[in-house]
Amino acid sequence: MVTTLAGCGSSKTDSDEVATITYAIWDKNQEPGMRAIADAFEAENSDIKVNIEVTNWDQYWTKLEAAATGGALPDVFWMHSNNFVKYASNGMLMDITDRIEESEIVDLKNFPEGLVDATVQDGKTYGRPKDYDTIGLWYNKALFDEAKIAYPDATWDWSKLQEVSKQLTNISTGVYGFAAPADAQQGYYNFIYQNGGTVISDDKTKSGFDSVATKEAIQFDLDFSLKDKSSPTGEQFADTSFGAMFQSGKVAMGLFGSWMVSEFKANDYVKANCDVATIPQGKEKATMYNGLQNAVAAESEYPEQSWKFLEFMGTEEANLLQAENGAAIPAFTGTAQPWVDYSKEFNLQVYPEMLEYAVPVPTSKTTTQWKEYENDILKKVWAGQMTVEDGCNQLAKQMNESLATEK
Repeated sequence: MVTTLAGCGSSKTDSDEVATITYAIWDKNQEPGMRAIADAFEAENSDIKVNIEVTNWDQYWTKLEAAATGGALPDVFWMHSNNFVKYASNGMLMDITDRIEESEIVDLKNFPEGLVDATVQDGKTYGRPKDYDTIGLWYNKALFDEAKIAYPDATWDWSKLQEVSKQLTNISTGVYGFAAPADAQQGYYNFIYQNGGTVISDDKTKSGFDSVATKEAIQFDLDFSLKDKSSPTGEQFADTSFGAMFQSGKVAMGLFGSWMVSEFKANDYVKANCDVATIPQGKEKATMYNGLQNAVAAESEYPEQSWKFLEFMGTEEANLLQAENGAAIPAFTGTAQPWVDYSKEFNLQVYPEMLEYAVPVPTSKTTTQWKEYENDILKKVWAGQMTVEDGCNQLAKQMNESLATEK
């Protein structure tokens, strides 16, 4: 990929002509917010036009990989933590270290440290924080009211979640108390860190899946479906996503990231019947958090114009536009309130409040590789084809083999 790109790109700079740069994203729900930012940028830069290109998540990375191989990456595009290291370490992303230091309008001190760290590889900065997300407990008020159970609040812990999940489960009507799929960020990762476990060590050299604390957390999550029968099974989730089940009133509770708000807001049933609370705690408080990055292609045809757009997106003005349009929780500190106010039908304030004890989604140089192992093995665990003990031990072994190649 690096060799292919090295000879590509005409490196156009400033000229009298209007430069049209492409901004690639994967969420149609966020397009209005991104368009508002682009419009504000274009109003200040009449010689630059921004073309927003939306590709859904399932095809986004396949398309981006093909574009990288063919030397035709978008000028500016969204990066995810799972893929950031791969693209940064292979020369796909523009090194903006010096540009940020020299910028008069962007100061990385305005962003949470964890989000800034996620844009750095080998001491160089390759992106700018765009937004962040945390995980909350969504619940169906109508089902709670029918069962005369008080709504979830900040006092809830694992025991309370288990207890109420059983109470709200009604197999005769096909309603389950809680959705517990084999989902990492919106599921077992949260329980792992709430139980004092880890997915990967801080120095990124060892898997945490073979630890007692991590296995206990996986077992806790799995028990909702295989033991308590208060969650649909892995097989049922394969047929219908847990998000769809929640939106149709078939599960009373579920863990969902803040990125789901746009979808829930567009669903009449959810708007009328549901709300969100802080995530129940285990031995300690923890919720997973992640953030997207905006990055510029290393071989962009318009490097200066693309950087200028990236720089603008790091301003308070741009982040407020993102929030005011309900796109996502902005990465710029102190700009979350307009995002909360955009959807007043829900208690969205819990999402930014949980940042205080949020844990970054674990990644390393070989994330894409060991995530495949994780998904394959834990699907078997959720299907009852492997025990938690055997599955976690096998996963840890395979992860450690991948991590060993990073040295």
